[in-house]
Amino acid sequence: MVRTALRIARCLPDGFLAEALRADARAGLIASPKVLPSKWNYDERGSELFEKITQLDDYYPTRAERSILRARAGEIAATTGARTLIELGAGAADKTRLLLDALRARGTLASFVPVDVSEAALVEAARRVAEEYPGLSVTAVVSDFEQYLGLPRDHGGARLVGFLGSTIGNLLPGQRAAFMASLRSRLRPGDAFLLGTDLVKDPAVLVAAYDDAAGVSAAFSKNILSVLNASLGADFHLDAFGRVVVWDANHEWIEVRLRSLRDQVVTLPEIDLVVEFAQGEEMLTQVSAKFRREGIAAELAASGFAMRSWWTDDGGQFGLSLSAPA
Repeated sequence: MVRTALRIARCLPDGFLAEALRADARAGLIASPKVLPSKWNYDERGSELFEKITQLDDYYPTRAERSILRARAGEIAATTGARTLIELGAGAADKTRLLLDALRARGTLASFVPVDVSEAALVEAARRVAEEYPGLSVTAVVSDFEQYLGLPRDHGGARLVGFLGSTIGNLLPGQRAAFMASLRSRLRPGDAFLLGTDLVKDPAVLVAAYDDAAGVSAAFSKNILSVLNASLGADFHLDAFGRVVVWDANHEWIEVRLRSLRDQVVTLPEIDLVVEFAQGEEMLTQVSAKFRREGIAAELAASGFAMRSWWTDDGGQFGLSLSAPA
């Protein structure tokens, strides 16, 4: 019986996540207006809530991207001939199986490298893939793709790096540019970059995707307060905050904010901080940029990539691009 090799590579310095959370919480809560990076939402509970969001009727991005992958995975496999599939922000790695199957059918696939900051969720997803694909080398890389983009030692052959789900939309323009430049510096001729991007569309459709009637999205947004309570000893009362979803037409992105429902004071003893919220005060917790083909092509080009292919779903809601190092 052929067994799959599963390895775990940890690229983050000891204590990195705890210190980064402390720094982000302090900087964001003393800022005006207040802001908390959405990446801290994704503890175990937050990841579970996000998976529920992807199954909601109004949340189209996951279905739209999957439909593109289902239609184009074979073409992607043929074009790239990838020996290694690397997925950044892998999460549960569900859509990735369409690429794994296509590359395996093509006869080139040798290894899979999921990369994520949440070790528990990452390792569980990697184990499931390892069980489903006997003989496949799987290396789970615990890394923060903004600061410690760690890729395992190269064993030769073409590599396909996937960054799906329009996760790149959670980065501000400067952050996107820095990330793509960092990734480009690690790739060589023959490698490829597969990028999922949610597209600009009717604002009503966009807002509905982030503001479901069942309240799953609201619970997800408020989970960042639970993370601060658990990690920093904070005393946020989740029911003291409402949620606001806004389409910013100038920046072409969705903003998600938590709004204080009353005057209140929150203490965070682990970082020796006391924070006042006025009634009606809003705190930014998520930005989700939407893209146009020409815009993402320009951003890729500025970072040293050349877009080779562009696909959308039948409804034109989501875009998937395949680029090569220029």
